Amino acid sequence: MRKMLTHGVFVTGTDTDVGKTVTAACLVWALGADYWKPVQTGRDLDDDAATVADLTGLPPDRIHPSTYSLLAPLSPHAAAGMEGVTIRLDTFMPPPGANPLVVEGAGGVLVPLNERHLMVDLMVLLGLPVVLVARSTLGTINHTLLSLEALRQRKLTVAGVILNGPPNPSNRHAIETYGRIPILGEIPPMEPIDALTAATVGASLRNAVQTLW
Repeated sequence: MRKMLTHGVFVTGTDTDVGKTVTAACLVWALGADYWKPVQTGRDLDDDAATVADLTGLPPDRIHPSTYSLLAPLSPHAAAGMEGVTIRLDTFMPPPGANPLVVEGAGGVLVPLNERHLMVDLMVLLGLPVVLVARSTLGTINHTLLSLEALRQRKLTVAGVILNGPPNPSNRHAIETYGRIPILGEIPPMEPIDALTAATVGASLRNAVQTLW
């Protein structure tokens, strides 16, 4: 399968609500990138593109519209089914442009898109290095190692893990050791989460992610 993209990162998570959107905004700052969320669910509750716009100040022409924007706050396949829509891999066309692209997935690695394909199949199609967002708290080791295994089984390049939450040196060491993966950075709890804090975290990630391609 031909890789569609060569310049950017795909942000996925070990779970839903793990901090992908804030991480994506920080990576936009780090890379000077555009943003694209191919599948948005729960659009009336969580408009991730609007959140990224608020946290980065990107103009509208650098925040690219979702291929599928679905109402229900459910897994993509379930939200699409409620609207009589079938998500098809051949409909995903990455936006043009010279800037790097931060692509944000929906849910975790193995979330279904349709009866045959999972989110990881979209990652394979796009061909970008993957950044895995994980919680720093209890339970993260198992979730992170399982996600890494699923990504590696598909021969995807995993750039590293970003931990989201209170610092936990023990969990960080375990993920690095058993996952054989670098921790690209840690995003501590931020209050408020605004453009300044996102830019500060983005600057701290810049050296780790600018050598991914």
